[in-house]
Amino acid sequence: MMFPYLDSTIILLIPAMLFSLWAQFKVKGAFSRYSEVRAASGVTADQVSRALLDRFGLDNVRVERIQGHLTDHYDPRSKVLRLSDAVSGNSSIAAIGVAAHEVGHAIQDKEGYAFLRLRNSIVPVVSIGSTMSMPLFFIGLIMGYTPLLNIGILLFCGVLVFHLVTLPVEFDASARALKLLSETGLLAGNEVGGAKAVLDAAALTYIAALVMTILQLIRLIALRGMRRD
Repeated sequence: MMFPYLDSTIILLIPAMLFSLWAQFKVKGAFSRYSEVRAASGVTADQVSRALLDRFGLDNVRVERIQGHLTDHYDPRSKVLRLSDAVSGNSSIAAIGVAAHEVGHAIQDKEGYAFLRLRNSIVPVVSIGSTMSMPLFFIGLIMGYTPLLNIGILLFCGVLVFHLVTLPVEFDASARALKLLSETGLLAGNEVGGAKAVLDAAALTYIAALVMTILQLIRLIALRGMRRD
């Protein structure tokens, strides 16, 4: 029997792997390029975050620094917006764009944005699925036990749903960010284009994750079919 992780179906994942590498290259390139361009306003990413949060009455949301490179995120449970070392205290167009994007998530949270609420609600289930789906599937494959294969595939479908829901959440946050940066004048008109380039590149990573998940699911279904044969 073929070793479960090194079988012929692995070729299905190659396009997604290449796309993912390209997306990461685009993100690094765009962020690096616009990290060298300072905003004419001179404001830092932290100041932008605070100003935009206060504009929407989100004075209860704290802005904190977190270690890491581009580990920026908004935590809806603790109401904290965390900016990474590469963004916090930085007045570049790239840093301001990333910070505004996270503010977009905070605004989504306040307004009860449907896709964000859905994503947050399925996180516990997806966490189990992402951890258990592959081990269960391949144990079932080795044992020749179809019910385990089906359970693994079902759990992995939850991961796919998560990535599908993530796309509108991220796209909407970026759209809100760019609109706010333009309306408030925190970035000049020509500078907003730079922020958009950074956020558009980041969006590619979410698309790549979705493509990888879809192809992985196709692979699992193909392996189950081969087992039945």
